[in-house]
Order: sequence, then C-alpha cells, then structure tokens
Amino acid sequence: MDLQLLFDNLTNPALLFFFLGLIAVQLKSDLRIPENSSKFISLYLLLSIGFKGGQELAHSTFSMEIIWALLFGIVLAIVVPIYTFFILKRKFSTENSGAVAAAYGSVSAVTFVTAISFLELKGIPFSGHMVAVMALMEAPSIMVGIILIMIFKSSKTEQQIPIKKVFSHALFNGSVVLILGSLVIGYLASDAQAEGIKPFTTDIFKGFLAVFLLDMGITTGKKLSEFFKQGWFAFIFAIVIPIINGIAVAFLSGVFIESVGNRLLFAILAASASYIAVPAAMKIAVPKASPSLYLSMALAITFPFNITLGMPLFLYIINIS
Repeated sequence: MDLQLLFDNLTNPALLFFFLGLIAVQLKSDLRIPENSSKFISLYLLLSIGFKGGQELAHSTFSMEIIWALLFGIVLAIVVPIYTFFILKRKFSTENSGAVAAAYGSVSAVTFVTAISFLELKGIPFSGHMVAVMALMEAPSIMVGIILIMIFKSSKTEQQIPIKKVFSHALFNGSVVLILGSLVIGYLASDAQAEGIKPFTTDIFKGFLAVFLLDMGITTGKKLSEFFKQGWFAFIFAIVIPIINGIAVAFLSGVFIESVGNRLLFAILAASASYIAVPAAMKIAVPKASPSLYLSMALAITFPFNITLGMPLFLYIINIS
C-alpha cells in the first residue's frame, strides 16, 4: 500500500476532528455537539451529496453501467446479510445475529460522504448515480435481516414482527427520502440554478463534515466501553468482515465498472455498516436485539476502520487489479 496515501488520509483535517472527539471523551471533557445541531448537519450532508449527485447524473450519459451498478448494489444488500447471519449465529442469538447482519448488509451514509470527500481530495472523479446506489442498498438488507430472524426464531409464540411498519420505515425513512429527493432535485435543476446555491451545497461542505466527524468521534468514544464488553468475536467480526467485503467488491466491480472512483465507493459501501437506519428499524421490529451490540460494532469499530485504513486499502487494491 502507498504509505503516503495512508498518511495523507490520516492527516485529513476532517478525520483529525474525529480523533479529537475520541480524545475528548477519554479526557472526560464536556465537549458536546448539541443534538439538534448534529441532526441538522447530518441532514445537510445528505442533501448536499444528493443534490450534487443529481447534477452529476444530469450531465451523464445513460448507460448499461448505471443499470449494472444499481443491480449490483441491491444484490450486495441481499447477499451480505445472508452469509454474515450464519457466521454470527455461531456466537449470538437469532435476534442479535439478524440485527448485526442487517447492519453490515446495509450502508453508512456518513462513511459514504467521507469517501466522497476522500475522492475529491485526491482529485479522483466519480459518478452521480452512486448516490442512488447507496440509497437503494438500505432497505433490502433490513428486510433480509428480519426475514432471517422470523425463519430461525426458536419460539413461534413470540410477538409477530410488524412487517408492514418495518417495510414502510425501511423504504421511507428520512435519510432515504432526503437523499433520493435531493438527487431528483439536483437532476432537474439547471446549471444556473445549481450555481446559485453552490455556496451552500459545495463551499461549506467540508467544514460541516469536519464538525459532524467531531460529533461522530464523541459518540464513538462513548460506545467503546459498551463494545469491549462483547468480547473478541465481535471485535474480529467488525474488522474482518468489512475487509473481506471491501476487497471482494474492489475486485468484482472491475468486471463492469471502469471508474476508479465508482469502484472505491462500491467497496466502501460493501465494507460499511449502518448505525442510523438499521438501529431505528430494529428497535421497531426486533426489540430483543441488543443495540449495544450492533450499534457499537458498526460505530465504534467498523466506521473508524473504514475512514482511516479502509479507504486507502481498497483504493490500493483497485489500482493494482
């Protein structure tokens, strides 16, 4: 791996703010990002990425690569939770196995946003349709995880999972609606209209990302103590599975995708784990599943790995394949 690439990534100001958040927790500092501000920033990041993706899509020629990319994303969101479920079931309960599998089959929007920032820093182009791929990968994994739990539950007398409610949440949760809606708006907006709001959608993006990663660092620092109670299996899974998924997709995506940027985004989507959409859905569908397990694995281990070591590793694999 190019050590200079790794060094450049680790010294990225946005990433350093993430480490600052981690350190602040360990020092027992009272540093906090107000909850409403954090929620606003996350909404802003999704809006900005969706809008810019729509603009890119408007200037792209429709091709079979777009169709293959969308189909590949959906297949990943189905296959990953199935194979990880059976690995997890060796150590965890059916409910916890399904919830963790769904989280690792789904995607992390913040990891995706950070990967886009990484590509822009390196001057590597990517396509707008990858935003749509990300949005489409959330719902299938949630449904697969819940179906697996229903099939393998030991007691048939337990309360039934509210499938209709969960399905509705998976398809229409706020992050999916916002990013797909912004994608459509960006697609419909003319160049002149897009230029008019560029100071909001583009110029301040990296600053807001830095503040958001600071908040993620604080949140991650608080989850570390909960995570360490889960034992070595959870830690190994949270590192090894993202590496396997990311490297496999980095290679496989080269069959039908030429763009290095698109392949890296696919790899990071495959390697990431949801800690927003899936926990919200599992709270409704599987209250017996432990948030301290699937949330801590995704946020305290997999997220930091992907934004520090994962992106340079997957880019290196893509460049040599």
